[in-house]
Amino acid sequence: MTKARRQNPNDPERERLRGLLDELARVYRDVDAAYAGYRCPSSTECCRFGVTGREPYVTSIELEAVNRGIARRGGPLSAKRRALPLFRETHVDERVCPLLDQHGHCSIYEARPLGCRSFWCDRAETPIDAVHRDTLAAFVRRIQEIAARHERDGERGRPLTRAVPG
Repeated sequence: MTKARRQNPNDPERERLRGLLDELARVYRDVDAAYAGYRCPSSTECCRFGVTGREPYVTSIELEAVNRGIARRGGPLSAKRRALPLFRETHVDERVCPLLDQHGHCSIYEARPLGCRSFWCDRAETPIDAVHRDTLAAFVRRIQEIAARHERDGERGRPLTRAVPG
């Protein structure tokens, strides 16, 4: 029987990952500040990818943050705790985000990826001084640069529902 190896808090790989996650957190703070004037009606439609036809893509470092958010909340949402469909009578495949809880809240809100922070939904109230596409593209590039250092091909985004199975 082998003993599980205790993680060394001073492990260089662990320190490297902590540094990358800190960089990601700084980007997220900048994103949140840039989008501070936006308002969301909390319809949760943006979390129903089959309804909108859009889904956030996540890089490897964002997925690391998402997985840590899931772990902090005690693991993935059980089927009983996930969001219910909005459009039951129409049989629309809503493809609900696996992180959306039964109350219509993101279960990992602080760790949500860039795609969930950028208010792309048509229902979002946009301020007069809206974030320009170039600014959003710069945020994407910063995250991709961090992800490229995180793991090989880490900057290549993948659909959230493939990265975080429901």
